Amino acid sequence: MELRELRAFIAVAEELNFNRAAERLNITQPPLTRLIRRLEHSLGVELFERTTRKVSLTMAGNRLLDQAIPLIRQADAVARAIRH
Repeated sequence: MELRELRAFIAVAEELNFNRAAERLNITQPPLTRLIRRLEHSLGVELFERTTRKVSLTMAGNRLLDQAIPLIRQADAVARAIRH
């Protein structure tokens, strides 16, 4: 699991839309989808339920979101502290 994958996951989880999340991350949708698939593969679970009209978090996705946000905040804080 990489920080980039977690950032991508959080964006999709908050937007519940792959296109908007890709725009937010300044990437295109196909690489974002690959990041999410790679994260799901490494964890061995599906994080999102996807239909042609809707994206929603699975139970595992909700659990990961609860853990990922503090992790990313901590990683950002460490980076800021090192720069100062």
